[in-house]
Amino acid sequence: MAKHKTPLLDELESGPWPSFVSDVKQEAEVRAKNEKGVEYQIPVEVCDDLLGVLELSYADGETHWKHGGIVGVFGYGGGVIGRYCDQPEMFPGVAHFHTVRVAQPTAKYYTTEFLNKIIDIWDMRGSGLTNMHGSTGDIVFLGTTTPQLEEIFFELTHNADVDLGGSGSNLRTPAACLGMSRCEYACYDAQALCYDMTMEFQDELHRPAFPYKFKFKFDACPNSCVCALARSDFSVVGIWKDEIRIDQEAVAAYVGGEFKPNAGAHSGRDWGAFDIQKEVVDLCPGKCIKYADGKLEINDKECMHCMHCINTMPRALMIGNDRGASILCGAKAPILDGPQLSSLLVPFIKVEEPFDEVKEVVENIWDWWMEEGKNRERLGETMRRMGFQKLLEVTGIKADPRHVQEPRHNPYIFWKAEDVDGPWERDVNEYRKRHQR
Repeated sequence: MAKHKTPLLDELESGPWPSFVSDVKQEAEVRAKNEKGVEYQIPVEVCDDLLGVLELSYADGETHWKHGGIVGVFGYGGGVIGRYCDQPEMFPGVAHFHTVRVAQPTAKYYTTEFLNKIIDIWDMRGSGLTNMHGSTGDIVFLGTTTPQLEEIFFELTHNADVDLGGSGSNLRTPAACLGMSRCEYACYDAQALCYDMTMEFQDELHRPAFPYKFKFKFDACPNSCVCALARSDFSVVGIWKDEIRIDQEAVAAYVGGEFKPNAGAHSGRDWGAFDIQKEVVDLCPGKCIKYADGKLEINDKECMHCMHCINTMPRALMIGNDRGASILCGAKAPILDGPQLSSLLVPFIKVEEPFDEVKEVVENIWDWWMEEGKNRERLGETMRRMGFQKLLEVTGIKADPRHVQEPRHNPYIFWKAEDVDGPWERDVNEYRKRHQR
């Protein structure tokens, strides 16, 4: 029987979607029955009291969680987020309710054996509640007490062969898409780069030394399945330099209705008869596609690599063969200065082991940001405050027309005379001619 009455939380179970309230109630019942005979190291009533304190927060219109100090494991400055309840007498089961972040494997590939190991640890030494995954990417263990932290850390590292993730003003746990393991559009091995960068920068992940958090995310193609462009300070997005490959016979099959567009997915609506002009040509943001006399043509110099045409007709179009990645910087959520998308820093780079070129860019950025960044200022905010030109200078990257969103309408780049001599001047003038209204 539930320890606390929760009429407000019960309303969250009445909708059509699964509710976290139901999950917490289920775990409370499991712990009360304890049919497996687990030797719980934290109060059995932890899940009941969690529901109770949340109900009280809903009723009072204010949180009853407080940050009562720094907690963690010896030698690490991150990985544990301290949480205490301000009503410990009323809810003793959550007097301590610390969160433990656990580093996810690259691309989130798990074995059943691994999952069983970590859940057995958490059932005994925590609340049994998890978040798979947090927005950063980590496996999130929700709710344990201070005396259990070192025990959890020891068992994770020695029995499950996994480390803590990042928290605080440090490098957060890097995240990658499935990459070449599953995706035919992958332009580089995102899993390999993610793993290598994680191993390379362990100190920055566990010992906070930055002005604020810093996130790596690796998308192997422009479909951006981990949404690196919007969610990371340093985005590596797969791209190709040469032409999109076209199979004209397959194009005809799509137009004739032999192949279903969008890989057969309904996308929440009935496509009806496929209209290549309406569904592909007119929706191209670069206006670089033309379909005439039964032939599809693409002006690849104007292609924005949005992937729409390829996703719509995957059997007819394929990415090019000269593959690598673009590096973009500065995305963040709305904390100090509003939400911000990444800005293009390196238009194209070959992403090959040992990935030294990528690491060099990272280290140059960190040297500058740690020197110039203000407290709790993300990289993107430092870029806006000091100018994108400064970022180009500290990374040793020459200004490129592709850094400019709109010629003469974007003051982001301030051109110097020496930057537009010779071939640079021709590139800039050609760019302006193509985009003049």
